[in-house]
Amino acid sequence: MTLYILRRIAAFVPVMIAIATFTFFLIRLAPGGPFDSERAVPEAAKRQLEAAYNLDAPLYRQYFDYMAAAVQGDLGPSFKKPSRTVTEWIALRLPVSLELGAYALAVALAIGLSAGIIASLRPNTITDYAPMSFAMFGICIPNFVLGPLLVLVFAMWLEWLPVSGWRYPDEKILPAITLGSAYAAYIARLSRGSMLEVLSQDFIRTARAKGLSEASVVLRHALRGGLQPVVSFLGPAAAALLTGSFVVEKIFQVPGLGSEFVEAALNRDYTMIMGTVLVYALLLMSLNLVADIALAWLDPRLRKPA
Repeated sequence: MTLYILRRIAAFVPVMIAIATFTFFLIRLAPGGPFDSERAVPEAAKRQLEAAYNLDAPLYRQYFDYMAAAVQGDLGPSFKKPSRTVTEWIALRLPVSLELGAYALAVALAIGLSAGIIASLRPNTITDYAPMSFAMFGICIPNFVLGPLLVLVFAMWLEWLPVSGWRYPDEKILPAITLGSAYAAYIARLSRGSMLEVLSQDFIRTARAKGLSEASVVLRHALRGGLQPVVSFLGPAAAALLTGSFVVEKIFQVPGLGSEFVEAALNRDYTMIMGTVLVYALLLMSLNLVADIALAWLDPRLRKPA
């Protein structure tokens, strides 16, 4: 298990280099530049700005200079927000995105697992059809549609919750529900299918024959095996929750890294784009690694080398 984890961590290095290289050259192929705007900049001032940010150097030289600095943890200055470096902006915005992702994941797990387990206990009855219909609704409605609908109902019609912000607890409810609802639906369907399979196994029938209560059979025996597909899904799901927060952060004006990335892309802020992409890439790979480790803990067979 230790060698497996070390091999996965070692694979981070070439993947991060490939992502950084691809992103570096791709953003420079896009039309426009960081100092292009509706208001014309004098040519002399533009040359000074490009020299200050090393944009007057050949492209290959810019690449190697950036990579050398990034290895040392220096992501450079922001072109559009020079009051702070890119690292400082990420340190300021990333905790907000992580908090939103954590709340959304909690919503997805609470709703999804509850619906899936309830549906699996009485298949092909109303207690099965009702939560699965809700799951299908969550899958079909994207968050850029669900978010405005929740705002319309709970903020404007009922006036129960605020429209935007991130300072108070009630401001975090609608973004978390919007972001987590689709993944709650997937978790519900996954947990239902896996629980139905586990509940038909011989060891479950043996546990029931011994006189164990239904709650004990489900929670102590069936749930551990039934959770394996859900745990497999959690790595990509947690990664998607972070990247999917771009839209939700813009809808609810959440000051997270996702909205910072969107603003940087619109402004051609090269260093901010590079920094956020690298941070997101590292987070996604780390979350997938954690999911694999959790799977190995649930199923000891996965710990054995191939």
